[in-house]
Amino acid sequence: LEGKTSPTQMHIISFPMDERIPFCEYFILPYFFWFVYMIVTGAYFFLTNRRDFYRYCLFLFTGMSVSLFICQLWPNGLALRPDLSTIGRDNIFVRMVNYLYTIDTPTNVCPSIHVINSIGATVAILKSESLMSHKGIRIGSFITCIAICASTLFLKQHSCFDVICACGLCIGLYILAYNPKFERIEATVQDEKELWSEA
Repeated sequence: LEGKTSPTQMHIISFPMDERIPFCEYFILPYFFWFVYMIVTGAYFFLTNRRDFYRYCLFLFTGMSVSLFICQLWPNGLALRPDLSTIGRDNIFVRMVNYLYTIDTPTNVCPSIHVINSIGATVAILKSESLMSHKGIRIGSFITCIAICASTLFLKQHSCFDVICACGLCIGLYILAYNPKFERIEATVQDEKELWSEA
């Protein structure tokens, strides 16, 4: 979707708080760590608990699909990125941000998939029965989620509006993925599999 919408067709998103959040290149670390966080969380549940894995996938895939659908109906973008050549410093983190800016255009940003998936991974970890006794992992996951969500703002990759919309969407995704009916449907499918195997 990125790069296929002309500026005249795009709705530029702005929010009063955006201008009060300073640019901080060090947040590139949690921003890029998002990829590791998603893969490790998915791999863990795939190998240890398929029920949690299915819920994790349902949350993420539905969230990303809804986000892309919204962007198709309402093309949007940002005009928040600073000119990195004028910020008065040059370090490895600034260069990493510059690389990010070259590969990821500030278009079709609302709601933020970075935020949706981070919340989805954290919810999956917090709701997992197998991780209930691992307090360090649960706290670390929550802190990681906050850091990733904050990074989208401090790197000017997203507006506060994008984050708010993503959080609102996550409420619906949580109800969908962690609805008690999901367990009943899963139990019914499992019972039918056992009946077929016995037959």
